[in-house]
Amino acid sequence: MLSVTIHLMKVLAIDPGYGRCGMAVVEKVGGKEILIYSDCVETSPKDEFSERLAAVADACARLITEHSPDHMAMERLYFSNNQKTAMRVAEMRGALLNTAALAGIPAFEYTPGQIKNAAAGFGAADKTTVARMLRMLLKIEKVVRYDDEYDAIAVGVTHLAHQR
Repeated sequence: MLSVTIHLMKVLAIDPGYGRCGMAVVEKVGGKEILIYSDCVETSPKDEFSERLAAVADACARLITEHSPDHMAMERLYFSNNQKTAMRVAEMRGALLNTAALAGIPAFEYTPGQIKNAAAGFGAADKTTVARMLRMLLKIEKVVRYDDEYDAIAVGVTHLAHQR
């Protein structure tokens, strides 16, 4: 008997940031979500912002080249009390959206509530609950050091759920 695996969609998922930017590649194969890659890109506060921006955008471009995602998904910017931080994250998001556009990859955005709902079944779930649910949904064999990485994985799961 011939066995065929059907690749439905591969998504590069991002929790945007410039100090730490969570990135994950999640794929839906035969109706099941699979984590292919996840990490947290870290930049030094000692570097100029333009260098930090370039480092994160370059990491994104590398993942696009290595994994050939069908889509990119990221968390929609929510308002922060710190205007400077919000502006810098907005600039980072712009660089990442540009990287996807240059590669011809459509980009999608999800609110924190949509992400928590898709990953944990509850739009006001805390980070611990989201991480626990992601470990049940996906085979995550590595040690995840930062919430930003879990957040990126959750964005990927959200996108796959919305693309049914």
